[in-house]
Amino acid sequence: MSELPTSEINDLEYETEYEIGQDNVEVMGLDVHNPVFFLAASLVVLFSALTLIFPDTASSVLSSAKAGTLNSFDWLFAVTPVLIFAFCMALCLSPLGRIRLGGPEAIPEFRMLSWIAMLFAAGVGVGFMFYGAGEPLSYFYGAYGYATPAYDVPLNAVPGSAEAERLAFSVTIFHWGLAPWAIYAIVGLALGYFAHSKGLPLSIRSAFYPLLGERIWGWPGHLIDLMAVVSTVFGLATTIGIGGTQAAAGIAYVTGIEAGLWLQIALILTMTALAVVSVLRGLDGGVKLLSNINMTIAFGLLLFVMIAGPSLMIVTGLGQNLIAYFADMPALTNWMGREDKVWFHDWTIFYWAWWISWSPFVGMFIARISKGRTVRQYFAVVLLAPFTICAIWFTTFGETAIFQATNDIGALAGGLGESGGSATALFKMLEALPFGMVTSIIAIVLLIVFIVTSADSGALVIDTITSGGKTDAPVIQRVFWACMIGITASALLYGGTSTSALYTLQAGTITAALPFTVILLACCVSLYLGMREEHRTMQAVQEAAPAE
Repeated sequence: MSELPTSEINDLEYETEYEIGQDNVEVMGLDVHNPVFFLAASLVVLFSALTLIFPDTASSVLSSAKAGTLNSFDWLFAVTPVLIFAFCMALCLSPLGRIRLGGPEAIPEFRMLSWIAMLFAAGVGVGFMFYGAGEPLSYFYGAYGYATPAYDVPLNAVPGSAEAERLAFSVTIFHWGLAPWAIYAIVGLALGYFAHSKGLPLSIRSAFYPLLGERIWGWPGHLIDLMAVVSTVFGLATTIGIGGTQAAAGIAYVTGIEAGLWLQIALILTMTALAVVSVLRGLDGGVKLLSNINMTIAFGLLLFVMIAGPSLMIVTGLGQNLIAYFADMPALTNWMGREDKVWFHDWTIFYWAWWISWSPFVGMFIARISKGRTVRQYFAVVLLAPFTICAIWFTTFGETAIFQATNDIGALAGGLGESGGSATALFKMLEALPFGMVTSIIAIVLLIVFIVTSADSGALVIDTITSGGKTDAPVIQRVFWACMIGITASALLYGGTSTSALYTLQAGTITAALPFTVILLACCVSLYLGMREEHRTMQAVQEAAPAE
């Protein structure tokens, strides 16, 4: 497909009387969308307040909502990543893959390495740190080394067996590889396409223009954006809560102080304050700078573990783990008649809900930094680069952790143990390697920077949605949302004291992700309709153009 003349580019934009910020109101120095900002802010504030005042009731309600969601809709969560990945591949391989975000002459804003760094830091950095060593080891031995197979080990494998070791890596890569990034990628493509190529606001509602037309500026659009904000807040709160838990566990492991609830909350509030500073520095001085710092430190830590750990096992294991991943994928994808249903719900379905709840945040962030990329280039990088990093990271940390556990080396001898679980697995693993104290401190710093990056970029995205698609809204609005994300994470942790903080975080994420799952699938249909129409228009213009 040849490129369109410059004079034809604007003809591909949608004609709409709506202007960005048209429904905005200015109050107390804010420039916010009415009613999305006020509804979203009210819901988040109300939830946080009620959770802090009635923690036991909040925990009970969230637990009941999680149970009802899983019992009735686990199939929807299970099938959604499969459908979305297939849709991504279909777009990539079709003629629609030649479409460039922003028009034929659009130029990428960021270099490839910075682009990848921001994808990694905003998308999964915190999770890599928390689960890098702990998740493969948990699947291999069971949570504490004395597992009931149906609960702690996937597909009822025998804990500690060769089958459990194979599944430990194929399942981990399954959870963190292509499936989540397909979800992120399709939301990012939809937002980037309708904003950069069609001239619509950078907001979730814009992706539904082919389906809803001008109604996206009314209540259907308001509800779509509202659900996106609520889903994003819960997804980010879960991530920051998990990261705060691990940071507290790491500090406790290194210093010997108690990693109690108040230390976790204090860390979250401190990291929220750092996120506010990052917000004030802007995209280039904040997220971009932190992302590049993250990647440098993370790569150094990864290289250190590769060299100091069982290097041969890591190198040979990478290929074996990738083969196991593709071989086990059909069984892991299936949701019908599973005997390990408790494990399936607590791990796989939680992950799918987590990725879906994160997709407005990560998708919009990807959209903002991906202008100028063709659809094929976009998918090649957004899917394959994180997948490759995922396979290398989990193989390196997981193989090292399992090697130590099976050879009775250090604190991981025999499994995770009852003290700290996955939250301390990374620090226990590093302790058995050279310079254990130094690398543990580096890991804590890296974790904190990842959390700050997520909170900063999350506040940026939520502010964009709640300001009607504006990318230059007053910075105080991003500060407000950064604070609300931190407060919500603290409230969820506090509300989980009567049961389990992680369980409460999971319950909130799964419940909030359900309505957005339906929106996500509808978004795929709308994106296809919009891109198909542009492809037809471009073909018609080219056929009508005089031959040179």
